[in-house]
Amino acid sequence: MDRLDDSHIIREITPLSDKDCFYIADRRKSEFTYPIHCHKEFELNFVENAAGLKRIVGDSVETTSEYDLVLITGSDLEHCWEQGDCRSPDIREVTIQFSSHFFDSLINTNQFDRVKEMLNRAKNGLCFPLSAIMKVYALIDALSEKQGFHAVISFLTLLYELSFFTEKARTLSSSSFAKIEVQANSRRVQKVQHYINAHYQEEIRLNDLAEMVGMTDVAFSRFFKLRTGKSLSDYIIDIRLGYATRLLVDSTMTIAEICYECGFNNLSNFNRIFKKKKNCSPKEFRENYRKKRVLI
Repeated sequence: MDRLDDSHIIREITPLSDKDCFYIADRRKSEFTYPIHCHKEFELNFVENAAGLKRIVGDSVETTSEYDLVLITGSDLEHCWEQGDCRSPDIREVTIQFSSHFFDSLINTNQFDRVKEMLNRAKNGLCFPLSAIMKVYALIDALSEKQGFHAVISFLTLLYELSFFTEKARTLSSSSFAKIEVQANSRRVQKVQHYINAHYQEEIRLNDLAEMVGMTDVAFSRFFKLRTGKSLSDYIIDIRLGYATRLLVDSTMTIAEICYECGFNNLSNFNRIFKKKKNCSPKEFRENYRKKRVLI
């Protein structure tokens, strides 16, 4: 398999120092020019008055509305906000970067359970609904004016308030693109998920999976959708597309090669499914991603 060399990996050196709990940048701007990048630090990014921006997080490409709030805790998960169709002359962007080590003494406490769950889900990128943004807007708005201890308390309060919206927030990047192992709260579902991740390149039959966990086909289908929120066929397609988008970004393989490498047995079907799920063709996805991958 032909992979791109390391010079195509954009790794940002953030301003966050070892002696800082977090770093905040509160900016007014009319243009987004920063390329797709990644970094090991966690990031909470808020944009206001920015309808039409193109937001890229992993293999998720979406157009934003007036307000956008995204939490990313996946190490090296590629992301950026592009100009897109946004024509606002006065965009506000508030970026908060913080280290995972900031929570070392808190992460396993009962009082921090809710925030821990949110940080785990945000490994794929987590987009919060407008109701969450309105709840924490005042905290974000005032945070850059805080100093020292009071800034830390305000930041922790912000994360805590957001954690109440974890279930309503949307996961952005697929786990297979982000290289994150899915951990379901059911051992039977976990067993099936591990099997799919190991055999996504092969034909996967419903009856084989159902037999694997000791259930009938119908019962397993219902059980799997109840626990994952997706039908089995949609789940398998999303896993395969995640691996496909990763290869489109990281390899020089042809689109046909990627199609068959990721378990799709028909190129036209692969193109149709990709277009439906990603709102662009595999070729367009690769070209858009490559265009923005500039070394920092």
